[in-house]
Amino acid sequence: MELRVTNQDREHVVEHVKAAYAEGRFDKYEFDERLERAMTARTHGDLMPIMTELYGPQRRWQESVPRPVSIPPASARGIPADSGERLGGAAAHLLALPGLLIIGPLIMLLTGGKTSPYVRRHAMEALNFHLMVVGATILLPFTIIGVVLIPVIWVAAFVLTIVGGVSALAENDFRYPLTLRLVK
Repeated sequence: MELRVTNQDREHVVEHVKAAYAEGRFDKYEFDERLERAMTARTHGDLMPIMTELYGPQRRWQESVPRPVSIPPASARGIPADSGERLGGAAAHLLALPGLLIIGPLIMLLTGGKTSPYVRRHAMEALNFHLMVVGATILLPFTIIGVVLIPVIWVAAFVLTIVGGVSALAENDFRYPLTLRLVK
């Protein structure tokens, strides 16, 4: 009983067939025939003749086939490596607590955001959220229900600011709810 192939195994052989066709090693009919055999292969025994036709005996093509390199999840997500970036991201959120609602995230954006994408992401998120809070505070008193909502909005902003700062320290991305991203 032979080992069954995966879709990734089939796609790997198809890439080799495409490369050989691009090099002019066989014509369109031969390309189509090998491509069909590769895509309908069920076992490794079905794929090996195709690779042998392309590269010769098994030893030669197994050595020439590069192994795929996996990208570590941390670098794929852009998580910072050092604590300075995490601290800068947290400061972008938490500087609003002493009253620097828009100025705090803006300072972090203009200083740390130039060198660190992580600090920039958190500073932009905090800046957009606090712009929304200030805008809501200015516009909502024109309605009766708005006067009642303002304290609720400020308590929610206080709590979400702390959650954003803690998320930045824990190397997580944080998105404030109900926020228009006015600054990109």
